[in-house]
Formats: sequence, C-alpha cells, structure tokens
Amino acid sequence: MHKIIAIDGPASSGKTSLAKKLSKKLHAPILFSGKLYRAIAFEMIKKNIKISQSKKILKIINELNEDKLNNKNLFNSEIDRISSNIAAKPFVRNSLLKFQRIFPKKNLKNSKYVIIEGRDIGTIVFPDADFKIFVWADISIRAQRRYKQILKSDKKSSFNKVFADIVKRDNKDLNRKVAPLKPAENSVLLDTTYLDIEQSFNALKKIIFYGSRDFKSKSIFRV
Repeated sequence: MHKIIAIDGPASSGKTSLAKKLSKKLHAPILFSGKLYRAIAFEMIKKNIKISQSKKILKIINELNEDKLNNKNLFNSEIDRISSNIAAKPFVRNSLLKFQRIFPKKNLKNSKYVIIEGRDIGTIVFPDADFKIFVWADISIRAQRRYKQILKSDKKSSFNKVFADIVKRDNKDLNRKVAPLKPAENSVLLDTTYLDIEQSFNALKKIIFYGSRDFKSKSIFRV
C-alpha cells in the first residue's frame, strides 16, 4: 500500500518547491493539484469559454492529461484570477476529485509514497492521508516569491499588483464555502517565512521520517 503525503498551503508558501524536493528524495510520483485548475483556466482562455459555461468546462476537465498539466504557460496573472474563480465552483472541484483520487492507483508500482500537493488535499481529497502537512508563510514573503516567479513570463507585472492578488486569493481560499483552505485535523503546520528552501526541506524531512510535531503554530493564520 502507498503512504499518501498530503501537502497543503496558500499561494507561494513554498509547498510546490518542497513537494518537488521530497518527490526527488523519495522517488515518489507527485500530483500538483493546483495545475489542474490552471490547466482548465488556460483552456478556457484559449477557447474563450466563460465561467458560466459549465458544460464546456466539464468537457475541458474530461480531456485533461499529463501534457496539459505540464504546459509551461500556466503561470500568469490572468490564469491566477480565473483558476481562483473556478476553484470556488462545486461542480469543478467535484469533477476533479476522481482525477486526484485515482492518481495513487495509477502509480501502484512506482513508489512506496505518493505526494499530492494542493489546498484541500488533507481535508477533502485524502482526509485519511498518512502524512498531512500545511505549509504557511507571511503574506509579504509569499508576494515576493510569486512576483519573482511571474517576472519570468510577465515582465510588466508589478509587486503591488501581485501583493493585492495574493491578498484577494487568500480571502477567497480561506472564506469560500466549498473546501475552504485550512489545516486538516492532525496536520503538521510548517511556517516557511524565515526559512530558505533547504531549511524548510530539512524540517519537512523531520516530519516525514521522524514524526516530529515541533512545527505547529497557533498563529498560522495571522496575515
């Protein structure tokens, strides 16, 4: 049986970079759930599909594949906005559950571990995951990280806009009625605000390999 590692957290908290490093360490397959929403948003933009056109969006979901998830053009402000909007739609989240939950079964022979990264993995998608980690960081630090990422493809972007977008995304994710962003029960909370990637990864390894619970923080939602 697989051991499922659920890694959740808000935008630019470091969860994606940590998941990648852990995947390499464990030789474990990984699913970036956020890319599902981004791939849908990309196709909506390309095909001029509006958020009200649910049947067409469901068709996009049914046609998702690895190539579309690995598209290098999934990171820009417009895709951020649209993916955030569709993530609040119950029909989208429910339709993606099957895709997410079948991922470990598709990788039965590949590894002892499977990593699923996202925003509701430990709470909704895999509530019985063997490891549940919630990654957090101060909002200004997260905005700086996202700004550097976006600059690679959008030179006209500004830090103030990125910061405002992060605030808006946090408010949507934390307060939406469907699968709101929050730590799962029995999850370990890892604050990466003052940690670089290697320090964060060392903390994550302690959680996975030694069962450390030293990274809990009651103040995690101070934005």
